[in-house]
Amino acid sequence: MTSKLIEAKNITVRYGNNVVLTDISFAIEKGDYIGLVGANGSGKSTLVKALLGLIPLEKGKIVYNDLYKFEHGIGYLPQVAVTGNTLFPAEVREIVGIGLLGQKKFPKRLTKEDHLKVDTILDRLGIIGLKHKKIGDLSGGQQQRVLLARAMVSHPKLLILDEPTSALDPRVRADFFNLIEEINKVDQTSIVLVSHDLSSIKRYTRKMMLLDRELVYFGPSDEFDLNFGMAKGMHNHEHDY
Repeated sequence: MTSKLIEAKNITVRYGNNVVLTDISFAIEKGDYIGLVGANGSGKSTLVKALLGLIPLEKGKIVYNDLYKFEHGIGYLPQVAVTGNTLFPAEVREIVGIGLLGQKKFPKRLTKEDHLKVDTILDRLGIIGLKHKKIGDLSGGQQQRVLLARAMVSHPKLLILDEPTSALDPRVRADFFNLIEEINKVDQTSIVLVSHDLSSIKRYTRKMMLLDRELVYFGPSDEFDLNFGMAKGMHNHEHDY
């Protein structure tokens, strides 16, 4: 059995007249922890959408080798937060439960076993005490853990995290990075982490992927030159949100 979860083979993506990604090839393997970096407009979000199957490819193909059931195989933590949104009254347990509904046939209802899965992941992430809280009443760090729980509750083989720490203060950010590292090492969950925080991402990840509409670098993090990344329009600043 191959250890490659996903293979992108010479993919090109176009928006209207603009080619956003050109001839990109790489593989995500079981247990990988990849930092996806690049300046604004470099194609990071487009690549994530392509991996999630949300946008069409103009050329090339993406092969999902060991991700048998697509919705079961990839967990996604989006960039959007819901801080202070009082019009969003859902409780934490309901938000996390949504992560189990994608693989269900109609009518989509959570079983007792599902509720146990929700409690288990909340406990694992240290937020079981927030189970009945409204998500709009939580801090940014708590909200990120809730959204991470939603992404993890179906036990995906791959987690894609889009700028997960951009709104967090440095201490909470360090806790979050440590949590992701544990998930990667203990669960052998593959991680793709999109970030502008070059110094942190290089410290925690094992591979780096630098985009500039094409694949500039993909290889070991300890061989990635921060100065090279900065020359490509990236930033290396702890508080650069």
